Amino acid sequence: MYLTPQHILLAGATGLTGEHLLDRLLSEPTISRVLAPSRSPLAEHAHLDNPVGQLRDLLPQLDGRIDAAFCCLGTTIRQAGSQEAFRAVDQELVLAFARRARELGTRHLLVISALGADPRSSVFYNRVKGETEEALQAMGWPQLTIVRPSLLLGPRREFRLGERLAAPLMRWIPGKYRGIEAAVLARALWRLALEEGEGTRIVESDELRRLGR
Repeated sequence: MYLTPQHILLAGATGLTGEHLLDRLLSEPTISRVLAPSRSPLAEHAHLDNPVGQLRDLLPQLDGRIDAAFCCLGTTIRQAGSQEAFRAVDQELVLAFARRARELGTRHLLVISALGADPRSSVFYNRVKGETEEALQAMGWPQLTIVRPSLLLGPRREFRLGERLAAPLMRWIPGKYRGIEAAVLARALWRLALEEGEGTRIVESDELRRLGR
């Protein structure tokens, strides 16, 4: 059974996956409104509502009906500058966004996490991702979809040397460890948003590639 969300909330619309997802959402004839706060203005569209500013400051101002919310927020420790700054984005801001989406009546939240997310991991990045997943599930969402992509492939605005070097290899690694194109992930997210369900669903990278074909 499928639902057709008409009113969407999107965080991270200027990121690698968020850009593809925004294009997909605005091309869907069934969608009436995409509420996409961002730090810099997005291209105008008849169905786009684009408050501009820091997301944390904008969250209390967001209003209106929301059927489904997508959280495409994410950074790296190097880009953030410290472990504390990384946690402020990938955990604290993600959770603040989720709480506001729930306050707006959102039934289905879809969140990009990461391959290897585990609250007991010895790797800081994976541990923060896992802790965030646990906190999201503790909110009691009617429907929560957590996706765990492998290395995201595609041109980024900022240069990431590690990802640039790893990308050719990640295209050939089998199973869930193979890299995934951001456009494929965006298509998978939209397809998952159309699926009706209850409780939490965790989707690994190999299934995301299949869904996004």
